[in-house]
Amino acid sequence: MRSLPKLRPGDKVAILSPSFAAPGRWPYIYELGLRRLRERFGLEPVSYPATAKLGASKEERSRDLIDAFQNPEIKAVISSLGGDDQVTYVKDLPDAPFANNPKPYFGYSDNTHFMNHLWLNGIPSFYGGALFTEFAQTPQIDPMTERCLSLALFGRGEIRLPCSERFNDEGISWDDPDNFTREKSFEPNPGWQWDGAAIGANGVTWGGCLESLDEILRHGVKMPSLTQFDEIVLMTETSEEIPGHEYVRRVYRALGERGILARIRAVLVGRPKAWEFDKPQTLEEKQEYRKRQRDTIVETVRQYNPDIPIVQNVDFGHTNPQICMPYGAQVRIDSGSKTITATF
Repeated sequence: MRSLPKLRPGDKVAILSPSFAAPGRWPYIYELGLRRLRERFGLEPVSYPATAKLGASKEERSRDLIDAFQNPEIKAVISSLGGDDQVTYVKDLPDAPFANNPKPYFGYSDNTHFMNHLWLNGIPSFYGGALFTEFAQTPQIDPMTERCLSLALFGRGEIRLPCSERFNDEGISWDDPDNFTREKSFEPNPGWQWDGAAIGANGVTWGGCLESLDEILRHGVKMPSLTQFDEIVLMTETSEEIPGHEYVRRVYRALGERGILARIRAVLVGRPKAWEFDKPQTLEEKQEYRKRQRDTIVETVRQYNPDIPIVQNVDFGHTNPQICMPYGAQVRIDSGSKTITATF
């Protein structure tokens, strides 16, 4: 994997919508995110033609990605949000524009597809830090999220990952601008959930949103080779679709039947989102949902690999606060001290 340059105050960063053009739906959230980039991080955002274009074609979004990476003035690329259709075109992107112009990319969820494409070209990225959900967080950016964003943008070195004391799981509608000042509700965080070998492990991160990994598997999209999986720490997390534990079992079983789970060094699992506007759950229902997913992942991985460390409930993915997780970077998992160190 390449070592990418870090940003400096005043640098230009591209804001793109490789999936859903959220800026076209919620322009006031978009403006808040742009303002935060300027005022809190000292960066100059640059929008591209399809960034706010609802219904932009695959060709338009592909062109934005290529142009942003080929533009030498752009020092990083930040996705506006996720979506659900990158599988339809990212596999057809050329390699050269990205391999010849490596730079940091920030995104998660459906952006798993593009980050896999970058990984295959030796380009690390950051799983997290979407403009709408992190930079434009209301009523303010969570302090832990902001520290992790700053670290990903400007920091370098091996960093011990934090574990939040509390987390938010219930969203506030973007359809009402009055919600800008509304405080979110939080739950106490029980901490990371550990299973497996006491000796720990290290390797290079790869993975992403489990629903997107499912599509990569079922559509035969290029992914790391089995030999490469010998060096990989698998990262997964589930989205606001809140898939049931049996679905999670099937995707993990597919990874096992492909020979992947037998080879990987470890598994890191982001805290699963357990509430959405169309799936409101009580506190007890959310806790049970998370426990079922945790148990299912352990049970399924152990059918294919009895020893590797499995660490769950980590603050990455569809959660708040959020670690902007290095993707395609070295991580070290120490089961004895119960710590995770990642290279930024």
